[in-house]
Order: sequence, then structure tokens, then C-alpha cells
Amino acid sequence: MLSTALSFSMHEAQAVPSFARQTGMSCSACHTQSFGPNLTPMGRDFKLNGYTMSTGSDANSKLPPISAMVVGSFTHLDNKLPEAPPGHHTNNNASFDEASLFYAGKVYSKLGAFVQLTYNGIEDILELDNTDIRLSDKVKLGDQDFVYGLSFNNSPTTQDLWNTTPVWGYPYASSELTNTPGASTLIEGGLAQNSGGATAYMMWNNLLYLEAGAYASFSTQFQRNVGIAESATADKIDGGAPYWRIALQHQLGGHYFSLGTFGLRANIVPGRDHSLGLNEYSDLGVDANYQFLGSGKHIFEYKASYIREDQKLGSGFLAGGNAANMNNRLFSLHSNASYTYDQTYSVNLGYFRTTGSHDTLLYASNTAMKPNSEGFIAELDYVPFGKSDSTLSPWLNLRFALQYTGYTKFDGAQYNYDGSGRNASSNNTLFLNGWLIF
Repeated sequence: MLSTALSFSMHEAQAVPSFARQTGMSCSACHTQSFGPNLTPMGRDFKLNGYTMSTGSDANSKLPPISAMVVGSFTHLDNKLPEAPPGHHTNNNASFDEASLFYAGKVYSKLGAFVQLTYNGIEDILELDNTDIRLSDKVKLGDQDFVYGLSFNNSPTTQDLWNTTPVWGYPYASSELTNTPGASTLIEGGLAQNSGGATAYMMWNNLLYLEAGAYASFSTQFQRNVGIAESATADKIDGGAPYWRIALQHQLGGHYFSLGTFGLRANIVPGRDHSLGLNEYSDLGVDANYQFLGSGKHIFEYKASYIREDQKLGSGFLAGGNAANMNNRLFSLHSNASYTYDQTYSVNLGYFRTTGSHDTLLYASNTAMKPNSEGFIAELDYVPFGKSDSTLSPWLNLRFALQYTGYTKFDGAQYNYDGSGRNASSNNTLFLNGWLIF
């Protein structure tokens, strides 16, 4: 269970003042909650066009697009952890979570990048975090704009424009010092930072978005060099893993809508030992997004995603003895609604659910022998600095978040899910988070 707690990492959708360095505009031009996760249409356009947008007239645009971030938190569980994470307590942990440097902007001409270098205070390591390098251009097809480009990134959906897919999805910050459910689809972090991908994308008429490409595992030596502590027997992708994305979007006055689908197909070599066979994963997701921006005084948002994963566990079933079924399925649902007032105060409510096949070996660590987990996340945010009229805008950005995660089911059951008498509600977590970007 402790390994579950440690393997869960923060995945904030970073908003950095780098945009402000290039354009002289405030962070709230790109983000619906002053700064942070949720992109406005301008924010999506900035990313689509390779982070190269600049006014060329403001003095700030002459400064390098580099930003820094510091994150700290306090975590309380309803019932203490069975064992303490290294350097921490079984409950009531105050922690220095991370410090990051970002480069988010133009590199040269039509080449731009989002690169994050992070010191992880929980694991005490320096690592290359989410990275997206883009080469993009825009032309006219008839009377319509046509944007096209290439993305080179280190995790499926890092390059995505919408906050509905795994890397940038809600919650935008979570505790690393609590238990989290043991089962998730491969695309929900299974390849994060340990693989590299190249995709080609296009946006036609600001309406239709298409993207396709593939991912491959980094070598163990490269992963060690960039701070990812993978062993020589870590799982790897066999060959390439195709990835695709299709989305439709439309702006109607102050209302914004998007609807899309995305997916990944990967053959995984357990322990990098081909003699054991392969495990095959096919992930197919659908997502939807609604935003009401209006004048910016009152902002409403709703986001949802649903992922179905088909698993063919050839290695686990035939050779490894780790799966009772050759074929399993896993289903993941995430949704959240939020209201933001004056880009200062936000109320967020999320719901999540994971369900899947019964397997007496794959889920032998829980009494139900199922992956099923379910719960909600309620969060209050306060942003004293980060708006266009804030003190030291756009250089100083600060957010406080109070978050509560409640479980109605955890790793297959509501009560005694692991056989030790621990209930799903034992993992309910109160998380106070402070997030400074400058």
C-alpha cells in the first residue's frame, strides 16, 4: 500500500508567467482561474501554435521565457497509513513538495517548447518533468486558417490542448503522501516521463483537430540521466505505441464547447524480458468540455472523460502467473464542475470511478479481487495574486487550495478492502496546498 502512495505524483497543469514574458499580457489571458490548469481559448491557441506567440512591442517580450515554481502542502488522512513514507509520518504530514524551473516559449522562429525541470521534495530527486517541444506553422486554405505542426513530448496527452485528458486533468494537484487506488489505465500515467513520442497535428478553421503519432520507451540509462529511477528490469514498450486524437470545438459568444476522442495501443514487455511474452493494452477515450467565460467575472466549467481499456495479458496469464484471465477490461470515468468568481475564488467538485474485470491473481491483494474504486473531490481555491490588476502582475502568482477526497469504494470494496480491516473511507484525505509561481 505504501508503494501505491509513493507512486502517485502531483500532475498540476502548469501555468507559468513565461507567456507574460513574451507578450506583456497577464497569465489570466490564458487561464480561467488567473493561473493554473484551465486554458482559455487564447491559452489553447498559444499551445497549438508552438508557444511562439509574442507581441514584439512590449519590453517584457525581450526577457527569456523562464519561470519558477514552489509548492508546499499539508496532508491529513481519516486513518493513518499502515507504514510511513520515507522521511515522513503515517499521518499529518507537512511537506515541501517540489520546486520547478520552466522554459515555455519561443526557441527559434516557429520552434517553441514547454520544458519543466523539477526537484521532487518527496522523493528527493531532480527530474525532467512534463516536456513538449513543437514546430508549428499556419497557412490559409481558402478563407480558413490551417495550423499544422509536430510535437515531441515525454508522456501521452502532455501535448493535448484540453484539460480533459490524463496529464492535465482534474485534480490539478494532489497529495503524494496518501493512498491512491491501485488500478488505472495505461494512458493514465503508465508511460509518463519514461517514454518519448512524436506526433503530427493539424487544426482546421479553429474547429477540427486531428493528431496521430507513436511512443517508444526511453532506455534505462537515459531515464536515470533525467532523474527517472527506472531499474534495468522495468517494463517497456515493444516497438512503437500508436496514439491518436480527434476533437471538435466551437465558440458561441461566451460559451465554448469541445467534444473528442483519443486513444493508445501498446504492447508491453514485462521486466524487459521477451521470453515471458507480451501484455497488450488498447485504450480508447472520449471527452467533453464546456466553458462559460462571459466577461470573466463569473466563469463556469464542466469537463468529463471516459476511458475503456482492453487488456490481453499474455505474459501475466501464460508465463508470469500474475493474471487469472487472458482478457480483462478496465473502465475509468472522471468528471468535474467548477465556478470561478472574479478569477479569485473557485469552487470545484469532481467525481471519479474505476471498474473492471474480476481477476483472482491480478487483484489478489484486495478481498473483492476487482479494481473498482469510486469517490469525489471537493476543492476551494483562493488566488490573491495572479490577476491582471494584481500587485506585481504578471510576475507574482499565488494560489491556495483546500481539497478533500472521499472514497465510497477503494480497490474493490467499501469495507475491509485489503483484508486488514481497512475501509475505503480510511483513505479520505484533506489536502492544503500552496502554489507559488513567479
